[in-house]
Amino acid sequence: MKTLFGVSILALTLACGPVLAQAPQPADRNAPAATTTTTNSSSKLMLKGNWRASKLMGLDVYNDNNEKLGDVNEIILDKSGKVTAVVIGVGGFLGMGEHDVAVSMDKLKFVEEPVRTSATTTTTTTTTKDTTTTKDTTTGTATAPATTTTARTTNANDWAPDHAVMSATKEQLKAMPQFKYSDYN
Repeated sequence: MKTLFGVSILALTLACGPVLAQAPQPADRNAPAATTTTTNSSSKLMLKGNWRASKLMGLDVYNDNNEKLGDVNEIILDKSGKVTAVVIGVGGFLGMGEHDVAVSMDKLKFVEEPVRTSATTTTTTTTTKDTTTTKDTTTGTATAPATTTTARTTNANDWAPDHAVMSATKEQLKAMPQFKYSDYN
């Protein structure tokens, strides 16, 4: 019985040793005062309105006539972190037969509102104290009073624009030299 008790105490001591070793260390008394709130708020202000490169991957690229040209496949940076080119995949279906072209960043204009097509009708809603009228902006006619509905608004800082616009046609992009990663290795 004494042996069983002794073995149990020894096992308990060995099992609790690592737990006791993980006790938090006391704070360094010479460390500067915590400034995380000012650092976090200043970094939030500094990053507001910026986009994440990972969110730009796959972003649709349209021309001035709202025709889809392709999508962003890659962003090329120089050693200092400046964007030197954007690789756009043109044509193809599900990645098959796609033609990659590299264009400079200044050729693209990023837009933070949805693409407008000729098939899309937009409406504006005007709310007065008692009634709500909806006006079709494509025809200019007012419709009967309707109930007010709240549309989903996009987050101003969702880390990505809606799409990019480039002044070119799909044929012009396909005529450009194909970008091949192997040429630059």
